[in-house]
Amino acid sequence: MGKQAQETDVRRWIVWLLGGGGAHVKFEDAIEDFPAKLLGKKPRHLPYSAWQLLEHMRLAQADILDFSVNAAYKELEWPADYWPKTVSPPDPAAWEKSVRQFRAGLRRMQKLVQNPKTDLQTPIPWGSGQTILREALLLADHNAYHLGELVVLRRLLGAWK
Repeated sequence: MGKQAQETDVRRWIVWLLGGGGAHVKFEDAIEDFPAKLLGKKPRHLPYSAWQLLEHMRLAQADILDFSVNAAYKELEWPADYWPKTVSPPDPAAWEKSVRQFRAGLRRMQKLVQNPKTDLQTPIPWGSGQTILREALLLADHNAYHLGELVVLRRLLGAWK
């Protein structure tokens, strides 16, 4: 197998992983038919609600993507800029808006990885050694971790299939 074919395979596997491939639950499965009345509920012994998890995932994903492509990237403040200010969605449309934004951000990272002009292994000039490959794998790992938490939260709330 030639180098170009290997790189194509690597890109394809990363996109698959970002989409929830392998042992991970897919985003769509984790949020499907989530009861609106439970979006702001924190199960006993868990420090967050479904809304907080979704927003954290969206905010972190947007930050990782911004860092990956924006030479004028400004580092966010941890944890204030990575978690929502409210336990519940601020209005009925907020959940769906966050879902749409999360999906769009995920597609954007997948397209970045798929683009043969994207150098996956050269350090990002405004970073400190990070590469697009590292950022894509970080995003896949972060999303998988929190999607697992979302499934546990749904189970504890009695809202998992």
